[in-house]
Amino acid sequence: MLPTDIDLSLVDIWQQDESRVGQQGSITRIWAKTGTRPRKVRQQQFIATYIYGAVCAKTGATFGLVLPYTNTKSMQLFLDEL
Repeated sequence: MLPTDIDLSLVDIWQQDESRVGQQGSITRIWAKTGTRPRKVRQQQFIATYIYGAVCAKTGATFGLVLPYTNTKSMQLFLDEL
């Protein structure tokens, strides 16, 4: 069967995307006596998680995973579960 001979009623088309959600430390403010400029160590870590999602254009069905990393292994896990 050639690709042009595929019955499109048997095909589901899914769109997929991934997104990072996280928090990064920002400028730290502290209470201090007037006229002083105290120094405070700021959080430098970046903590994030990744949301993988897909939706079927035909049926409106959705699927998603929240994973700690975005890499080949995570994408393969997403595809296997989908």
